Amino acid sequence: MSCILGACLAATTAFGATTVAAHADDTAPTPVATVEVGKPILLKGSTKASYFWDDASGRMGDTGLPAIGKPMQKGLFASPSWPLGTEGYVFYKGKKAPFFIGDRGPGIPSNSGVMLDIDGKTFAELTGGAFSDTTLTVKGFDAGHINVEYVITKWGDGVGKKNYPVPFSTGAWGVRDAKPASPPPTPVTLAGQGG
Repeated sequence: MSCILGACLAATTAFGATTVAAHADDTAPTPVATVEVGKPILLKGSTKASYFWDDASGRMGDTGLPAIGKPMQKGLFASPSWPLGTEGYVFYKGKKAPFFIGDRGPGIPSNSGVMLDIDGKTFAELTGGAFSDTTLTVKGFDAGHINVEYVITKWGDGVGKKNYPVPFSTGAWGVRDAKPASPPPTPVTLAGQGG
């Protein structure tokens, strides 16, 4: 009898917990920025971004291999001022893409507020276009620029500005930054509390 009573008690407890959890809050959850465990947000912002693919082929404005010394690859972005090796991710229309800074640029466009150069393959994924290995361009998406939100989770070790990006022409990419930006306050939601 105690086994049957124990089974009933366990089923009632499990059912009760499920019922309570399912009806705890009838309102839709509020979207909140998520952070990967162990990766603090060091800087957040938004900027206009372009795309590039520098594979040392000399095609479509290619300026040679990336400055970091690694081959061109998906996730390798360029910044006019952040240190090489800086890591983070961008958001565009609900899509998220990780990156690391592996090159310098955009050059002249950064004077007009284009502060991030996304690799062509990631740009195509974010915009719904298709990257062409032949022309090094994104097909199916007519604009060459998009507005993105960015999050920095790790600063690179070398020279460069560890703060909001500035134009390439300032030369900040070649100066060691002794005073990095203060990380933004991160809201903390405890388990069991609504957000």
